This record gives sequence, structure tokens and C-alpha cells, in this order.
Amino acid sequence: MTDPTDFFDLTQFEHRDLWLRGDRVWDALKRLHAYLEALVPPGTMDIRGEISRGATLHGTGIRIGPGTVVEDGAYIAGPAVIGSDCRIRHGAYMRGGVIAGDGCVIGHSSEVKGAILLNRSNAPHFAYVGDSILGQRANLGAGTKLSNLTLVSARNPETGQRPTLRVRIDDRTYDTGLTKLGAILGDDVQTGCNCVTHPGCLVGPRTLIYANVALRKGYTPGDSLVKLHQATTVVTRRPTD
Repeated sequence: MTDPTDFFDLTQFEHRDLWLRGDRVWDALKRLHAYLEALVPPGTMDIRGEISRGATLHGTGIRIGPGTVVEDGAYIAGPAVIGSDCRIRHGAYMRGGVIAGDGCVIGHSSEVKGAILLNRSNAPHFAYVGDSILGQRANLGAGTKLSNLTLVSARNPETGQRPTLRVRIDDRTYDTGLTKLGAILGDDVQTGCNCVTHPGCLVGPRTLIYANVALRKGYTPGDSLVKLHQATTVVTRRPTD
């Protein structure tokens, strides 16, 4: 339940070498920046898509594939690699350390940093994707937040370091070695609007997470429905209400 193949079919993903044999699924995030620096060295740019005049490419180390459109108002900071036929919409904010595969959508007011998006995954509206991995065809409903830093992660006053995040799966606790870890969503996972995942959520493929769910860290099996039970009351309005 921690192997990358438990979450993704990587055969069609250009950047599958981010994962090495024997890796846990989150280990690709540890080598993301080094991988990007080797792929698009600092000081270089490789732009093959359509960049609108009102878009901002900040810094260097940016590669954008053919057929990709970056709309007015989008902001992309390097290092970043964006595949072919993607849409980076108005108001999208890519803060650096991002790989997006082919056919991805990063939409209005969506912020992405330190993240890997596999082919045809979408964060189309008002999402936060920090230190996370989205599987193929994963889709984030509007307002989804993949939280990446726990409330109890204060820096050690002597070392200046934050504690690493631990994830418990069944009867075993794994130290991820990461001080920040958002969510890892398998292929075809979907979240409803205003869903929030706590730091360290691992969600198996084809799972649906209903709107407004706050998903606690740990492992959610594939092919699950994560529902929110909410009681509401409807009463007749009085003239004075």
C-alpha cells in the first residue's frame, strides 16, 4: 500500500523515473527539485506552447510542451515542467518545483507548488496543491485544499528543523522523511467541492471523496466512497425571520 504501482499506472508518464525500484510512493517528492534541475538546468528555457502576452514566466528552468496554452494572468515560476496539450488558465499560480504531465489543467486561482501531476489530472478552480501527487485523470472539485503542513510542526529551536511527517497504515507507522507532505491521490480519484485533505493522506485509485469532507491523514483504499454525514433541518419561514 506504499508502492507507487498501488496508486498509479506509470507506463505512459514521461517522468516515471522520479520513482526508483523499492521506493515508497512519496519518495519522488524528495528528488523532485534535483530531477527538475537536471531536466531543465537553471538559466535555460524551453517554450514550445502558446504563452499569452499577459502571462508571467518568472525565472528560468521552465519547459512548456507543444499544444499547451498559458492564458493571460497565469504565473509560472521555475523550475517547472509542463507537458503537451495542457491548459494553464487565467489566475493560475505555479510556485515552482512542479511537474505537470500531458493534458493537465491548472485553473483559475489554483496554486501548485512542489507537486507532481500525472497525465490528464486537473486542479481547475480554487485549489491548493502543495507537496502532493495527483494520479492520472485525478480531478479536484472547486475549492479542494491538499494541506501539506500540520499544526504541530513548529521548528526545533536548536536545529531549526521541523519534524518529519509520519503516516500510519494498518499496524505500521512510516516516517516519510518529509517535513511537508500533502496528499497522494491515485489514478481517477475525484474530490468534491471544498474537500480538505489533512497532511499525509494517501488515497487509492478510483476513490470518490464527497464534497466538504475533511479527510484525516492515513490510507484510504482504492475504489472507496468517502461520504460526509451531515444533518440539516428545513423549517417554514415566518414573516419576521
